Amino acid sequence: MPPPKSAVIPLPPAVLPAAGLAGIGAALVLPVDRPGVGWLLAGLAVTAAVFFADRRSSPGAGSFTWANAGWALLALALLGMGTVRASGWLFVLCVLGAAVTGSLAVVGKRTVNSVLYDMLAVPLEALRAVPWAGRGVGRFAARRDGVARRIALAVLAAAALVAVFVPLLASADVAFAAVVSAVVPDLSVDVLVRWCCVFTVVALLVAGACYFLASPPHCATEERPHRTRYGLEWTVPLTVLIVLFSVFVGVRLVVLFGGTEYVLRTSNLTSAEYARGGFWQLCTVTVLTLGIVAAALRWAPNVAKTDRLRQRVLLGALSGLSLVLVGSALSRMWTYQEAYGFTVLRLLVEVCELWFGAVFVLVCASLVKLRSTWLPRAAIGTAAAALLVLAVLDPERLIADANLDRAAAGKPLDHGYLAGFSTDVVPVVSARLPEPLRTCVLRQVLAGDTPDGWPAWNLSRASAREVTLGSC
Repeated sequence: MPPPKSAVIPLPPAVLPAAGLAGIGAALVLPVDRPGVGWLLAGLAVTAAVFFADRRSSPGAGSFTWANAGWALLALALLGMGTVRASGWLFVLCVLGAAVTGSLAVVGKRTVNSVLYDMLAVPLEALRAVPWAGRGVGRFAARRDGVARRIALAVLAAAALVAVFVPLLASADVAFAAVVSAVVPDLSVDVLVRWCCVFTVVALLVAGACYFLASPPHCATEERPHRTRYGLEWTVPLTVLIVLFSVFVGVRLVVLFGGTEYVLRTSNLTSAEYARGGFWQLCTVTVLTLGIVAAALRWAPNVAKTDRLRQRVLLGALSGLSLVLVGSALSRMWTYQEAYGFTVLRLLVEVCELWFGAVFVLVCASLVKLRSTWLPRAAIGTAAAALLVLAVLDPERLIADANLDRAAAGKPLDHGYLAGFSTDVVPVVSARLPEPLRTCVLRQVLAGDTPDGWPAWNLSRASAREVTLGSC
């Protein structure tokens, strides 16, 4: 049996210090229970640790390029949304997007593995790096010069001095005591457990990234995958699908010129029922069509000139018609929201539909040279960029504004749903709702607000605490 990979790859000396320092920094600043500036600081610590460990371990300029830097900046921008937005659901999506883009920042060029592996490379390699880092720790502790023992003694001595002198200085000066209480958290059991968990996760992520960089998979080549020999099995299904979509688009043109009343009169449905009844079906059709187009790009024959022309014509027509379906789905959802109000779920599915449209545009661009190897990463990049733009636009404020516009037009307003949002809606609610409804909604929004330590500082929550409340 060959030895495991973790036993063959040497551990660079800079990995353990980088992982340890990043873990300590993240443990001290990361607010795991809420968005805050500490998430951005922890992301910067991980980025710096991986970068400097790679530079110290690799000769020359290291493994990173401008493409890696672009993915890393996108990941940090998503984490930075925790500094300005207080919405929990939005920040969860941002953290997940940062995990994917951060993994792609480490991977760099496409590997021989699938794009799914590239998206999850760092977490997967973090698990595989446990024995690798463990052997390194064992070798470091067994060094004959006793450097591990000396480091441990130095840390214990420094901790003992801090434990003795900080209380004495804090009792001697009130201003210094206030600074200490603001910087140093309450060292309860929960805090210590949280620190240990964050340290372990972040140190393993840094070690996993370094483990990947120490022995990365082979880069994927531009060689074409195995394709089918004949185009008939692709031409007939794609042609049938194009004809079917063309008929649907023709019917939609009748609706466009005949008006919505024509459809409602012939289908015996209300406007909201018509919109709701077709949106999810059109979303399903869009996803299925995207899969068919991706399969055709990968496996349909394109060696001969006629094959390439056929692929451009069929997939271009199908992508163009799919864009019309995306527009139809968006118009239906907009009609439904105007009838029943704007919600987070409805906004998210609209953003997904817009992303589907962007992917079909990318597909059309790939038909120019019939090279689609860049397409999966471009789709992931547009998804992360769309999420970042959504966070910058403040989705909860947009939803609150739209629902207040409906209320101004005489439609009902769901106060309970509005009060369930985060402090991101405080400015618009404070400016547009009349008293005493304004104060009642704001009190519910701020009901669960607790003081933030400096790592959990958030612009939205800090601004909301300055709003004056009346009587409810």
